[in-house]
Amino acid sequence: MAKRLAPLQRLTLAYSYRLAGREGAATIAPMNEISQLVKTLKRRLKIQGMTYRDLAASLGLSEASVKRLFASERFTLERIIEIANLLGFTLAELAAEAAVSENRLHTLSEAQEKELVSDIKLLLVAVCVLNQWPIDAIVESFQISRPECIQRLVKLDRLRLITLLPGDRVRLNIARDFDWQPKGPIRSYFQGQGMADFLNSDFSRPGEVLAFSHAMLTEAATERVQLELRKLRQKFAELHEECLAAPLAKRRGTGLLLATREWEIRAFVALRRTDAPPAPKTVGRHDKGRK
Repeated sequence: MAKRLAPLQRLTLAYSYRLAGREGAATIAPMNEISQLVKTLKRRLKIQGMTYRDLAASLGLSEASVKRLFASERFTLERIIEIANLLGFTLAELAAEAAVSENRLHTLSEAQEKELVSDIKLLLVAVCVLNQWPIDAIVESFQISRPECIQRLVKLDRLRLITLLPGDRVRLNIARDFDWQPKGPIRSYFQGQGMADFLNSDFSRPGEVLAFSHAMLTEAATERVQLELRKLRQKFAELHEECLAAPLAKRRGTGLLLATREWEIRAFVALRRTDAPPAPKTVGRHDKGRK
């Protein structure tokens, strides 16, 4: 019977088979569908910057219990709904995202990223289509011919970033939480070439902001700052997704740089006594936000 149902219905039916009120109860639900939904929960927790400790506090459980739940993938339907609601989802929305996300890319391999940065026009077309630029707009705006653009789209299709459809239309194959490798070729490229270009501004024009703060923070306070930065990055991504529905002419490429690390001005470091016991740094942490 379950095989004839839509993915969302199958996932909901699978969880309804759980014995209510018993997290460790046996189940007859298809495990691949359960794993699919649990993976989606894990991704959403990561995106929203919520740790197992945070989730445990919200659920009134111990951190160890939450870790065991996710490791065993044995949840009641009620518990799944509770966690989904904490993340801002209904069960139906979570199941729908799980079904869609299963066949979409969440990241590229290092080799795939290397291929992108090896050809600047390929990288350009990739960035444009990921921001839902139509082919005509790419050709009109940049020094790339239509045949060259199509050639790059074919490569992106081979990399599975997109599916090239009849009429030179494009369908994206990336998940909502798609991201580049943390220390991969794409990030290295933008840090090496894009960072200096981005910071080469006095940030005085309308819509531009430069802010710098410093403080001496405890470890707990630093973790709270990092959590807030993750939330801001997620909000920025959500706004980007909302704006994709607007006409291209009304959207502007906007950069947001978030950074925090233990740091002290080099001139102060030079004045430190080498024979003195360790002392608190003058500037314990700094965080920068640039738009």
